[in-house]
Amino acid sequence: EIMPPVLKPEMSKVDGLAFIGLSLARKSDRGHNQSVTHQIAFDLNDILDRGYEYLSATNDDGWLVGGGEPGPPKSYKLAAKDSAHVELMRIGTYNPEWGGISETEIIEVMKSGKILIPQVEVLPTDVIANKDSPPELEIRFDMPHGPDFVDTTAPLPANWQLRFIHNQLFKHFYNPSRFCPGPFHSTIVRKAEFRSKKHKDAYFAMCDAVLKKWKIAGPRPLNATPVDNKSGIWLFADRTKPTHFFPPNFLPPYDTEEKRKIILSYLTEEWDEETLSWKKAKYPEKKKAPPAEKSFMEWCGNPIETLLGAGRADDKSADLETK
Repeated sequence: EIMPPVLKPEMSKVDGLAFIGLSLARKSDRGHNQSVTHQIAFDLNDILDRGYEYLSATNDDGWLVGGGEPGPPKSYKLAAKDSAHVELMRIGTYNPEWGGISETEIIEVMKSGKILIPQVEVLPTDVIANKDSPPELEIRFDMPHGPDFVDTTAPLPANWQLRFIHNQLFKHFYNPSRFCPGPFHSTIVRKAEFRSKKHKDAYFAMCDAVLKKWKIAGPRPLNATPVDNKSGIWLFADRTKPTHFFPPNFLPPYDTEEKRKIILSYLTEEWDEETLSWKKAKYPEKKKAPPAEKSFMEWCGNPIETLLGAGRADDKSADLETK
């Protein structure tokens, strides 16, 4: 195994788990009793297999999301609070001599307004098994397509806020240990082993149905209560310890000319982990809406109108012949 794609490998002395990102934690009566709620938009239990109907085994941690693991007698994995999160930038440590950044500097920058934090609204786009063996199961928060750089009045794609914040962080912080492990995902369980291929296919079919339900509702803010309006980002000492919350400072609407220029300027590039440099961003093409299906009457026609039409056509032909 090679080391993670940190910015300056030779100066990254000690690995660490501090990061800036989203918290998807949500207390559940099926999880750990000390879990906390940071969002009520998505119940991630909907994509879990707590009854092990599809999975045969996971690692000791069990389910990381949906309230976490309750421990005996409800479950016999390591009892742990919900740690659902999406990393936007891994800091590593708070020690600059090890390649990190001091906690004080991070907090000062995040509170200064130098990083524009929009109202974060997200939409889960996929549930996948990563390339590990056995794999981790991940829920993805990707942009389904790129923004429209020509028509600046066009709606922005789902999850644009994540790339927008991620790129700002990467352009501001240049500490040696900086990187982002698999941008825009949340790990839900590690070392997932399925009972069979049929069970695996059935599990992902279940997830697809849930994703379709979430897609109908559209992107949702990550608020802890129905009356909250402060969907922002967190500083984590590690995935179990979110310590500082940074509310939005770049507020909607996002369709003004000034704000749209700012947003698009940060969505034109992406960080290349292989070359450790910026490159032009590549996005999936926007899927064209399928043609509207014709109704039965449109396919078959109204028989009365067809007869009348034919009669009118015959009358018209007769008129032409008499002229």
